Amino acid sequence: MSKTKKDIAELSAEELYALARQREKEEAERQEKELVKKREELRAKRKDLVAKQRKELAALDREIRKLGGTVRRPGPARTRRRAGAPAITDQLCAIVATQPEMAIREIREKAEEAGVDTRNLSQTLAYLKRQGRLDSPRRGVYTSP
Repeated sequence: MSKTKKDIAELSAEELYALARQREKEEAERQEKELVKKREELRAKRKDLVAKQRKELAALDREIRKLGGTVRRPGPARTRRRAGAPAITDQLCAIVATQPEMAIREIREKAEEAGVDTRNLSQTLAYLKRQGRLDSPRRGVYTSP
């Protein structure tokens, strides 16, 4: 060991700095390898958990079918409107009926004031136009038929 210390003591500042950088690089690589290994372990654990859950769900579905029931597959989340609340399409038709002509901007403002969801307003207005519930004398302007 004393020989190694002598060698280190004889190194220049640049050589010591290069050794320190090399050591830092080696430590960073070792840490990255540990992280990769940990991620792989967690992914494998997740995969096993999902497989176990699917098996248990399949067993429950078989039992339900055996008893004559049906099993609903989960689909995309749908928002439900409150019971007794008018549909968005009905509310939009009522808003447009308040004036002879309304631009989309005006419809959006009135709808937001009324608490109507306006995320898909253009698509909803186009749908109402196809259904014949609204007319469009020109682009971006709607009237009640």
